[in-house]
Amino acid sequence: MHLYDERLSVPAAWWFLVVLGGGLFAALLLPLGPVAAVLGLVLVVSVFGPLVHRYGSARIVVTPGTLVAGGRTIPVDELGTTEILDAGEAFEWRTRKANAYAHLLLRSYVPTALRVELRGPHHTAPYLYLSTRRPMNLATILAFTRR
Repeated sequence: MHLYDERLSVPAAWWFLVVLGGGLFAALLLPLGPVAAVLGLVLVVSVFGPLVHRYGSARIVVTPGTLVAGGRTIPVDELGTTEILDAGEAFEWRTRKANAYAHLLLRSYVPTALRVELRGPHHTAPYLYLSTRRPMNLATILAFTRR
């Protein structure tokens, strides 16, 4: 049972850029013939489409005992205090205040984030930085699951 589930999908403009890039490549190949132009369009879309899809398929999932952020699974008992970051604070924690050892699920197109302290002797990272469109909801769900 998922208490919280968020997919950090890419903006629609990114898909437009993939198609636009394919169209520009097709226009570049148009002097070679219409078949070459169509193949160029298909090539660009088939290469960059899956890359954009994969980048936008990152998820944050909270179940009763775990937090899954991207590819990491962390028991909820090992999570410490949470800090909701607005757009300005999130930018600071992505750049100037960032810790090189922190676990980041960073998506620059998501302006807000949640910073969660990590407890436990086996964690080398001091905190998790989670880009999320709903940081208040995620913080509330994490507080609820720790009880």
